[in-house]
Amino acid sequence: MTETAPIRAEGSSLAPAQSGGIVLARHGEPALSRRVKLTADGYVDWWARYEIGGLLPGQVPPDCLVEQARHSVIYHSTRRRAVETAQAVAGGRSMTQDELFIEAPLPPPKFPTWFKVGPRAWGVIARIWWWAFDHHGEGEESRDEAKDRARRAADLLEARAAEGTDVMVVAHGFFNGMVGMELTRRGWRCTRDRGFKYWCGRKFEKR
Repeated sequence: MTETAPIRAEGSSLAPAQSGGIVLARHGEPALSRRVKLTADGYVDWWARYEIGGLLPGQVPPDCLVEQARHSVIYHSTRRRAVETAQAVAGGRSMTQDELFIEAPLPPPKFPTWFKVGPRAWGVIARIWWWAFDHHGEGEESRDEAKDRARRAADLLEARAAEGTDVMVVAHGFFNGMVGMELTRRGWRCTRDRGFKYWCGRKFEKR
């Protein structure tokens, strides 16, 4: 991870009295098509391609994210879809790339080969198996490991927000949700909720 320099309140060398907010934003729409029916093995291959792919061309970031980025420290996941989204909203401002914010894994259960559904349905099935039954393969991140990563992400974001500036994370839907749950547990309140769709974000502020 390459850290940006800490930002302090303008005109003062003292730590500000009020913490900045934390914005958890999801990336834009990926280019890889979901209009396919896949077996479990087919979904493994589809997800691998999704993880290295970028955004569908021609998208324009919403004004609310662009405006938020203007006065935020920006972090983003190392995945290409998050990188391209962050670049689109940042307007040339410096950013910090960190794999701490990558998406939680989606390993599908070994269903029979006659069972074929689309990637969106597989994503729901895989997430339930991973979350409810801690289903993961050798070398894959477990549910508890991802929870620990969400705690470490919250630690980082709280520390930066404590410097008095807003912090924006451009990353992924489910892991953003995990970080949001951890922030809520620590006393942060969601004050702006635009949901978990592409280009959407939620802002948390300290109570």
